[in-house]
Amino acid sequence: MALTVERAQAPQQQAGGGIPYKWVALSNTTLGILMATVNSSIVLISLPAIFRGIGLDPLAAGNVSYLLWLLIGYMLVTAVLVVTLGRLGDIYGRVRIYNAGFAVFALASAALALVPFSGGGGALWLIGFRVVQGIGGSMLMANSTAILTDAFPVHQRGMALGINQVAGIAGSFLGLVVGGVLSEWDWRAVFWVSVPLGALGTLWAYRSLRETSQRGSGRIDWWGNVTFGTGLTVLLAGITYGIQPYGGHSEGWTNPWVDAGIIGGLVLLAAFLAIERRVKDPMFHLELFRMRPFWTGATGVLAGAVARGGLQFMLIIWLQGIWLPLRGYDYERTPLWAGIFLLPLTVGFLVAGPVSGYLSDKYGARLFTVGGMSIMALSFLGLLLLPTDFPYLGFAALIFLNGVGAGLYTAPNMTAIMNSVPPTQRGASAGMVSTFQNSGMVLSMGVFFSLLIAGLAGSLPGSLRSGLLAQGVSQKAADTVAGLPPVGTVFASFLGYNPVGSLLAPTGELQRLPAAARETVTGTSFFPHLVSGPFHDGLVVVFVLAAVMAATAGVLAWVRGDTREHVHQDAHR
Repeated sequence: MALTVERAQAPQQQAGGGIPYKWVALSNTTLGILMATVNSSIVLISLPAIFRGIGLDPLAAGNVSYLLWLLIGYMLVTAVLVVTLGRLGDIYGRVRIYNAGFAVFALASAALALVPFSGGGGALWLIGFRVVQGIGGSMLMANSTAILTDAFPVHQRGMALGINQVAGIAGSFLGLVVGGVLSEWDWRAVFWVSVPLGALGTLWAYRSLRETSQRGSGRIDWWGNVTFGTGLTVLLAGITYGIQPYGGHSEGWTNPWVDAGIIGGLVLLAAFLAIERRVKDPMFHLELFRMRPFWTGATGVLAGAVARGGLQFMLIIWLQGIWLPLRGYDYERTPLWAGIFLLPLTVGFLVAGPVSGYLSDKYGARLFTVGGMSIMALSFLGLLLLPTDFPYLGFAALIFLNGVGAGLYTAPNMTAIMNSVPPTQRGASAGMVSTFQNSGMVLSMGVFFSLLIAGLAGSLPGSLRSGLLAQGVSQKAADTVAGLPPVGTVFASFLGYNPVGSLLAPTGELQRLPAAARETVTGTSFFPHLVSGPFHDGLVVVFVLAAVMAATAGVLAWVRGDTREHVHQDAHR
């Protein structure tokens, strides 16, 4: 749907001290989005310290559920709420909702750091306040993009949104390093770090940001909100529980509750679409999907998030569970070093992101979006060719290219989306795009990990059994260890535990082994050697799927065409 080119320019509003308002808006919203996205991954790398801090055994029955909800609870809430909060911003004021988000985020971070319980109670406290933190993050994510689009003229939006989006996705990479460093010091510091930043951002936002947009009219689509939120939550929860053991199977896809969740979630989402076609003020403006720049960009965001989201999870398991232990790193230290060795991924994104945002304002988005996703797809294919015990320079080069590809794509794609929508729907549009991105991240974690566990289930038990028997472990003990679900074994290594030593210790088998055999099975290289072959088989499937998703996003960017032909006219500018 061709739209007219915007000609009017944004007014050169001044903030206190003569600083143009647009730069104040950019700096504050960049801090907000960075804080929100850092916290989407900071817990991922810090889970070993958090589990030890609240006294949770990763191999105990049911504790895998705590781990999964600590990981996905925050992302799930942001996926469900960003559209509604973006719509509220359109109606009641984007700055008002955004400012409240800073305050909610800071208070929830303080509550997380002050958890008073241990064990399961402590885990539930953390999950609950991660949900509250996610509400604050949703307020920030849903409105920051729209605030910037209001503040900047069309010829500078690519640069502004580029900086903001680079900060957002870079935050998910930086969280890995920050979490690794802080968790070495004190696990509570992982949450405390957001308190002063949130307090500073709250005061700064209330003092400096102001409404510059036209308010949209209308009411909240409550039926749409209920069916969408419930449907997406139930669907993603069903997929998440599908990777947990059930009824003697290594995964839970035969669990009737999992099947009911997936089917019920899809039914509710279908009902949501039917409702949106009939209500006067819908939550999702489905007419936006008639615009080629919007639907290609939003669908590309979903495909790119599926490709990128599972990558972090897989790389951390690869480094913490196999590559670092094979080099003699203690399991307790692997989270810190995994974050450090993943730095090229962050650097690649930080190098490419701002440049593509600036240049796309001059040359259009197509070159950067298509090129970025092509580079990302090729990097995935390169990763699947690496051996499990890879040379680091080759690995670093490939993840650097992956970051470059994501950086080239992100800012131009978001600019094309936001330029194409009417001003009164920018908050809701930004929320819809954030929903696609966050849903893709959660989906990728469930899908990729499910594929990995399916690959391990066929060969890991046999490898464990034969390896333990070769070291003199009794048949009964070897069968007990080999019979445990692969998901628990993999999560144990991910959480900084030596799974073989942890599993054999309660049986008394370690004390009966000769000293040399005991040292071997509890060493850092025994389990990684056993799991490396099965793990690589699973990685091949995962990276092929990721490459297909990245290529799909590239094709959609090509189909969109020249984005400079699809800029909506801002009548109020």
